[in-house]
Amino acid sequence: MDKSLRIYIGFLVAFLALIVIIEMNVPKPIDWTPTYGLRDKKPLGMYVFNEQAASLLKNRKIEKINVTPYEYLEPLYDYDSLVNTYTAKGTFLIINEFSVLDSESLTELFYFADHGNDVFISMKSFPEQLLDSLDIELGNDFEYSDKSKVWMANPILGQEKYPLKEGVGNTYFSKIDTLNTTVLGYQGAKKSSINFIKVPYQNGNFYLHTQPAAFTNFHLLKDNHARYAEKIMSYIPEGNVYWYTKDINGNNNSNSPLRFFFSEPALRSAWYLSLIGLLIFMIFNAKRKQRIVPIIKPLENTTIDFIKTIGNLYFQEGDHDTIINKKIIYFLDKIRQDYLMETTVLDDQFIKKLHLKSGKKFEDIQKVVYLINQHRKGHFESVESDLIELNSIMEKITN
Repeated sequence: MDKSLRIYIGFLVAFLALIVIIEMNVPKPIDWTPTYGLRDKKPLGMYVFNEQAASLLKNRKIEKINVTPYEYLEPLYDYDSLVNTYTAKGTFLIINEFSVLDSESLTELFYFADHGNDVFISMKSFPEQLLDSLDIELGNDFEYSDKSKVWMANPILGQEKYPLKEGVGNTYFSKIDTLNTTVLGYQGAKKSSINFIKVPYQNGNFYLHTQPAAFTNFHLLKDNHARYAEKIMSYIPEGNVYWYTKDINGNNNSNSPLRFFFSEPALRSAWYLSLIGLLIFMIFNAKRKQRIVPIIKPLENTTIDFIKTIGNLYFQEGDHDTIINKKIIYFLDKIRQDYLMETTVLDDQFIKKLHLKSGKKFEDIQKVVYLINQHRKGHFESVESDLIELNSIMEKITN
């Protein structure tokens, strides 16, 4: 491991340790999520209620139901013509943020109440099927504020008002059947709104309450709010209580071995930072490492230099005739390669054809052909001026 890599790893470890220390010293934020989980110790969970259910529901036998009301109650109905009733007697208890009841379960609860039993539901809203059947309506109390309180309607239970704020809702019963419905509780500040009622149904009753937050951990442990929950629960008749817990068991723990890391903000941040650091390290070290490859200069092409040297040798020796012959050979070879022409006979036909193919001046082509033919016939003295003249006219055509 080289020195730079050790420095990088040391810096990363120190940085992660610093982040963990900072996160551990930061106050853990309060999670106000209304879970209503029986094992949930968050402010709006129901861990305390679950632990203290026996004292809140004195002289009552509590049975937790982890299936839907329909799945639990329907098999308990005795269809014998002489009996024709439920073998289970008591109160069906439901406490949750919002409705989790399907239509079959609601219908079964109505049958259950019809046979002399009670149903207690505490929710911020209720299914339309339930509201329509009991001829009641819900409204929204937008004046519900920090100054709003809740209290019981029965003076025997005391006139004390409780300032429930955290997790509460603003719904209330805006319409009830005043001839049959009994008002059991109120909420509000400047004006009173009904939040707890008893509605008779055939041979039984429905108890409906709009502030389920009263039964959460926060309010059962804060000041004297637990008294309010006790007063609400006091309306549940003695006997069996079938507590519907199917959707509020709070058994949401992950099966991952890292669940403890993810449950703590500091450890969760350190985990993600470690992954990011590892990814950056892999990216910067992904290139293949090898020794520098030396640059090898390519071999120089000395052909041109060789030709120049030979040409200078002939020129210095005054052998102009040899140079003229080689120039003619090179010129005619280039004509054959570039224009695919026969160069054996250099006549007028050759001149016209080269003029058409090359586009060069007709006079220049005619002159170079004349000079070449003159040289071949021996009419040139092959002096330096002849070489210069022939080379000049050839370059006009080949360039």
